[in-house]
Amino acid sequence: MKFIIDNIFIVSIVVLSGGALLWPALLPRGKRASTLQVTQLMNRGKTVLVDVRDAEEFAKGHLRDAKNIPLADLSSRIAELDKAKNKTIVVMCQTGARADKATKILEAAGFADVFSLDGGLTAWQAAGLPTAK
Repeated sequence: MKFIIDNIFIVSIVVLSGGALLWPALLPRGKRASTLQVTQLMNRGKTVLVDVRDAEEFAKGHLRDAKNIPLADLSSRIAELDKAKNKTIVVMCQTGARADKATKILEAAGFADVFSLDGGLTAWQAAGLPTAK
């Protein structure tokens, strides 16, 4: 106990650092799918791919047949996806952070089967999977 009191500054830094490292793991995320799982879903044919990156990022490379709806416009353009309510929707962005937000928006709008690509397009390209331009 004396050690903790004598070194309260160092102990508090250690506790705060540990909390900062654990915080992302404790945040609720939507359902995620690996690159393998997304490939399998695409092969089944009942999947809609939604890329929530900006148009510039989308133009640099995207998954084949992906529909580009930037995250900022998703709430206003969600009606474009109404025909896909009974299909599996895979949402992607560059790293997965924006896709998690988009997944929550889609689930709140009544889409039941929504996944985000774990690791985003970065993970897709790292796995050596093809992209279109």
